[in-house]
Amino acid sequence: MLPAVVLALAVGLGACAPPGSRGPASGLVAVVGLVTAAPTCPVERAPPAPACSAQPVPNAVISIRDADGTEVMSVVSGADGAFVADLAPGTYRLVPQPVAGLLGTPSPVSVEVRAGESRVVVDVGYDTGIR
Repeated sequence: MLPAVVLALAVGLGACAPPGSRGPASGLVAVVGLVTAAPTCPVERAPPAPACSAQPVPNAVISIRDADGTEVMSVVSGADGAFVADLAPGTYRLVPQPVAGLLGTPSPVSVEVRAGESRVVVDVGYDTGIR
C-alpha cells in the first residue's frame, strides 16, 4: 500500500507547483519523497494490521548532495512525512539526518535525475527500534 500512497503523493505535489517552475521548460525535476518509520507494532503479522503500518516522520532533515559529495540543499519533511526538491539533471545522494526517538539513520538513497522527467519518487525509511 505504501507505494500507492507515495505515487498519489507525487501526483498531488506535482499538481501544486506553479506553472513553469519545474519540468522540461525549467530544466528542473521534482524529487518527491516520503519519510516513514517502522515497525510500529512489537509483533508483525501477515497480512499486516493497518494500525501497524509505517508512520510518517515529520521534520526529518534530508541533506541532498551532488556526485562530488557537496550539499546542494537540504529539505525537511512535512507533518505528513512528505518532501519535494527541485533538482537539475544529475546524480544525487539523499542523506537522512538523525531524528530524535528513532533508531539510527537510514542509509543514503542514490537518485538519478534525468532531463525530461517530470518527477522522481523516493522513499526514506527510519527504524523505530520496536522489536
